Amino acid sequence: MVKKLPTILLLILVLFGCQQETPEKTGKGNNIEINSGLLSPDNVLNIAHRGASGHAPEHTMAAYEMGEEMGADYIEIDLQMTEDDELIAMHDEDVSRTTDSEGEVGHFTLEDMTGLDAGSWFNQAHPSKAQTVFQDEHVLSLEEIFDRFGHDANYYIETKFPETSPNMVDELFATLEEHDLLDDTMDDGHVLIQSCSKDSLKEVHERDDTIPLIQLVCFGSIPDTIDKELADISEYAIGIGANHKYLSKEYVQRVRDAGLLMHPYTVNQKSDMKRLLDWGATGFFTNYPDRLNDVLEEMDVVEEKD
Repeated sequence: MVKKLPTILLLILVLFGCQQETPEKTGKGNNIEINSGLLSPDNVLNIAHRGASGHAPEHTMAAYEMGEEMGADYIEIDLQMTEDDELIAMHDEDVSRTTDSEGEVGHFTLEDMTGLDAGSWFNQAHPSKAQTVFQDEHVLSLEEIFDRFGHDANYYIETKFPETSPNMVDELFATLEEHDLLDDTMDDGHVLIQSCSKDSLKEVHERDDTIPLIQLVCFGSIPDTIDKELADISEYAIGIGANHKYLSKEYVQRVRDAGLLMHPYTVNQKSDMKRLLDWGATGFFTNYPDRLNDVLEEMDVVEEKD
């Protein structure tokens, strides 16, 4: 459920320099319209972080379905490769935190991975939210996710550890194409790809400059070279993803002034959501999509009808 910033908040952002005239395309190399629709800088995106992972075991069908039911605009998928070069949804390099096994993802085949229990850990860690059905959840392949949601969902995909998985981008493109998710008739933003790896994002951009990309950044303070770095990023990406704990109002404004979108992660407290929204954030990764929708309603951020 895409939300649109209220007029009064847009005026405030303009006065404080967060909102400049937005070009029709972000970055010299991008072929993406961001002045309207899903990727409009006037919208606030609700991104279900690993699904609605505050309510169900992360990266399971239960979490993704719950995120959809709560009105999230995107389901987020951390992408990794198995020993037999298959794509699966998992955040950690080691499976021990979220399954009943141990070892690195790259040492398991797809058949091994999909046989693991990916839900019982959640029941043990969060007894107040435990559900018996969670113990039946398993590690998902990207194919399974696309088969389940098809064109009815929007996908926010992170290529994790692409340096150790050189075939990841090839396999990702093949899977997207197999499911017609790169079709010219699809709206801009139906699939977003993010990564900490500039090389991985640039590889995607060189293959298809119509896919919107988000550069994940890590920092402790605003570097002196921030304007140059943002200009470089805008050559291939439409936005920035950053840990909300290290953001400042000035940094968010600099990102927005550069014509880039700002998607902080992982924002779970309503007070943080409100503060970042006031600063000019255009989307949030959250384990609680329902909380974000509550905040957007409280702040009179209305649904985009276009």
